[in-house]
Amino acid sequence: MGLPDYIRQLRTHVGHDLLWLPSVSAVVTNAEGALLLGKRADDGQWSLISGFVEPGEQPATAVVREVEEETGVRVAPERLTSVISHPHTYPNGDRCEYLNLGFRCRLLGGTARVNDDESEAVGWFPLDRLPDLDPQARLVLARALGPDTDVWYLPAGDDWRDWTATTPQGARSGSA
Repeated sequence: MGLPDYIRQLRTHVGHDLLWLPSVSAVVTNAEGALLLGKRADDGQWSLISGFVEPGEQPATAVVREVEEETGVRVAPERLTSVISHPHTYPNGDRCEYLNLGFRCRLLGGTARVNDDESEAVGWFPLDRLPDLDPQARLVLARALGPDTDVWYLPAGDDWRDWTATTPQGARSGSA
């Protein structure tokens, strides 16, 4: 689907200035335990399947829609695993701050394939052979695949860039 019309319209007014946007990310594994990833068309990086929450859309609906739109794979959200705010600057200079909701999703079916213009490639990767992922994706992945079943969020006052794929000692989690 690409850039939603409402964001395209906002950009005509604000140019490359910062936008605050809700987003979702999906952590999906298959029966062999391999992780579904997409290679982004805008920057060529491998990433979790992610996207915008449209106005009036529930986040769980958005994660199902985004995975199917981008990969042809059907999923069902099992649980919310992380809530993280993080900045992103696109190659064209557009700046965003995303409020990202990470979901652990159950695979329902479909064949992983490039299904829209947002991805150059789509594939399943064994967890011990993942391509390089950005720090935000690694953090969402670690929370979704970890043993803790509570929703995880950064403690008040912490910056997401200070966190790695392993949760620092003393981190708190709680239900949203």
